[in-house]
Amino acid sequence: MRRLTGSFLLAWCAAAAALAPGDRVENFRLLDHEGGSQQLHYFSDARAVVIMVHGNGCPIVRNALPALREIRDAYAAKGVEFLLINSNLQDDRGAIVAEAKAFGVDMPIMLDTAQIIGESLGIVRTGEVFVIDPASWKLVYRGALDDRLTYERQRAEATAHYLTDALDALLAGQAPAVATTDPVGCLVNFPERGRREAHAAISYSETIAPMLVENCVTCHRPGGIGPWAMTEYRMVQGFAPMIREVVRTGRMPPWHADPHFGAYANDRSLDAEQVRLLVHWIEAGAPRGDGPDPLLAVVHERPEWALGEPDLVIEIPPYEIPASGVVEYQYPMVRNPLDRDVWVRATEILPGTREGLHHVITTFGLPDPNRRGGLAREGSLGGYVPGAEAELLPDDTGVLLPAGAVLRFQMHYTPFGRPVTDRSRLGIYFHDAPPRHELHTTILMNPRIRIPPRAKAHSESAARVFDQDVLVYNLLPHAHYRGKASEFRAVLPDGSERVLLSVPNYDFNWQTTYELTEPVRLPAGTRIVHTTTWDNSAQNPANPDPDREVPWGEQSWDEMLFGAVRWRALSAEELAAEADSTRPGLPAASVAGRVEQRERTE
Repeated sequence: MRRLTGSFLLAWCAAAAALAPGDRVENFRLLDHEGGSQQLHYFSDARAVVIMVHGNGCPIVRNALPALREIRDAYAAKGVEFLLINSNLQDDRGAIVAEAKAFGVDMPIMLDTAQIIGESLGIVRTGEVFVIDPASWKLVYRGALDDRLTYERQRAEATAHYLTDALDALLAGQAPAVATTDPVGCLVNFPERGRREAHAAISYSETIAPMLVENCVTCHRPGGIGPWAMTEYRMVQGFAPMIREVVRTGRMPPWHADPHFGAYANDRSLDAEQVRLLVHWIEAGAPRGDGPDPLLAVVHERPEWALGEPDLVIEIPPYEIPASGVVEYQYPMVRNPLDRDVWVRATEILPGTREGLHHVITTFGLPDPNRRGGLAREGSLGGYVPGAEAELLPDDTGVLLPAGAVLRFQMHYTPFGRPVTDRSRLGIYFHDAPPRHELHTTILMNPRIRIPPRAKAHSESAARVFDQDVLVYNLLPHAHYRGKASEFRAVLPDGSERVLLSVPNYDFNWQTTYELTEPVRLPAGTRIVHTTTWDNSAQNPANPDPDREVPWGEQSWDEMLFGAVRWRALSAEELAAEADSTRPGLPAASVAGRVEQRERTE
């Protein structure tokens, strides 16, 4: 039996929370190199989970990958899941994708950019494998894959097969004879590991609390949708272990867009450095330290309407929310009381009860009994989600609300322990004069979807073609309890493609409209493809019935493939200016500006 060497034991024990066989592996969620979302405890139906440490350029890893693939293929039918994890500081996503392609990696490589998962596993070298038992989430084995590889030397054949021996023992209900071995691979640098004293000096007053104010207090405040209010240090200290858990598993902050594909004005995610600081501070005991508490300075009282008194206030019909249970979507309708057409420049919904109102989507149209839903020429007036602010439309744009229109509200209520009556209101702000551009909303939906029983990842799509040059401002994906992932992809007239939005970890609880930091310019003839992936398996904890073939339906036990794209057309003047800017003889500065614009938008 090979045992841990003294040098590796010292390195391993230096880890802040290194795992030994028999220890429970905490849940985590990471994006993989292909943009998928991987959550450890999702594999609760597997008989074993194998994770190997990956690293670009490591000859041990490259040499071990064919053997790992053979083991994966041999054990796939036995219910064993295989993943890779990359915690290298020097490996970015693009480089990892290139390495995976060059060496034929066909397993997810999880991207541990903040290194907090690698730290908690106690990773020391690439090439190390971890075997986890999903029945208990305990670590069964950690160490080398086999004894074939060593530094600058390799055997033709392995004589000891540590990974397969551990898997065979686990599948037979036994403990492996060898639970730990020396890993062989390239050292992974964790510069923050072992710096607990330094982590205890992270300033709550100057670093942690301002981060919470910026990203969390909007919901975690008195009367907010958050289940508890971040009103002072003592509250944060008490909930610190829970904060660590929801950050590790990607449940908080509630932001689900893949940052690889765009920038969004309403991004509420934490970057890798913020995650490191927050988790390290909590793991150091969440010390108070010196300085004032910024949470005490937060003013929770806000003006009733963020933009001042609206030009028109629509009372949404009240609804009695029960103390518990599931409330299906409500669709009250209100006729526009105005006798004239108006151009809308902004809207805001004031929830009657922030605890119980999950989201609102507002549409409108002229009455038409011959149309499904009874409305024709539908438009959108935005909506409400937790943490949302007033929606001010882009400069020089507006939405035309005609006289006689009917407003339709999609209301999603969530009981929270006591009955309450919701009396929400919609505030509408008008332009004084018609804007230069009308803002439009295009809906992409597919009511013919059929999701097979027990399917873990079933995808379908809907598409529309823009027949004019447009600027896209935001995108909204929508599905129900089985929604797993969503994507908006632009197929340009020349056949090239661009991902406008990827949501690899769709969460029905957060109906987010993703506001592009810069509007995206798309030429006429562009085809927008909206794809939704659903999880109809028993591993989806929100799934009402995994044995059912799921059709389209408005109720949450059915499903939807629904996406909204908000855009405006480029005017003739803008197109003419574009044409002028590309003519020969243009000054160098203008040419450079045009090239820069193309790089930004294309």
